[in-house]
Amino acid sequence: MIAMENQRVSTMLNKVPEITISFWIIKALAVTVGETAADFLNTNLGFGLTVTSWIMSAFLAVALIVQFARKKYVPSIYWISVVLISVVGTLITDNLVDNLGISLKATTLFFGMALLVTFAVWYAVERTLSIHTIYTTRREAFYWLAILLTFALGTAGGDLTAEGLGLGYAQAGLIFGALIAVVAFAYYFLKMDAVLSFWLAYILTRPLGASFGDLLSQPLDKGGLGLGTTLTSVIFFVCIFGLIVFMTIRHGNRGSSYKASGKS
Repeated sequence: MIAMENQRVSTMLNKVPEITISFWIIKALAVTVGETAADFLNTNLGFGLTVTSWIMSAFLAVALIVQFARKKYVPSIYWISVVLISVVGTLITDNLVDNLGISLKATTLFFGMALLVTFAVWYAVERTLSIHTIYTTRREAFYWLAILLTFALGTAGGDLTAEGLGLGYAQAGLIFGALIAVVAFAYYFLKMDAVLSFWLAYILTRPLGASFGDLLSQPLDKGGLGLGTTLTSVIFFVCIFGLIVFMTIRHGNRGSSYKASGKS
């Protein structure tokens, strides 16, 4: 009975990737794409915020249905879900600010509180916030809700820092990059709790990516480098695709090695 439970936990752990440098690189790329892709669909293609939000929410719903249906971590499905949830998180914030006229300060505060409540309920129910224990549907639901809120919060926080406070995209990116460096230092040298370190870094990479995406895509007269949302999105999508292929191959090789060792 214990062996069966251990096997079940081990299998379900594969639904969340191992936290490596590849994880953080593709995550940073995904959050940048979330910023530029939302702007591309909304502005360049002329869909508007409302239509773009409905379309991307539908794609996200399909991706999450497929993700929840899997019994193990599948790199392509997982990271497609992350990219889509990044876009939707950006659109949620944009709708609140642009369509409903809610200030960036209020939006940032709201999503910050919503994320804290999510973590509190998650911990109260499951007694852990570790992503290494996502082996039930309920924990996975908490996980993806938290991910969505980190993207919405990061978008609001990034825009507030760069635009609301008038610091500009480059300075905002440097600020969030410095904060991530502080978290990394605290984790490696001051023995900060691993779960706390992960979620702090995850939250901060969103505004870092958003600021970096805006820096690349926005025109020169708005403090950007003028690459445009189309070129920026294409570049990062290509990079993400390459990393997903790499992670899929590596994951497959590890699975083959595990099966081979199990048979011996």
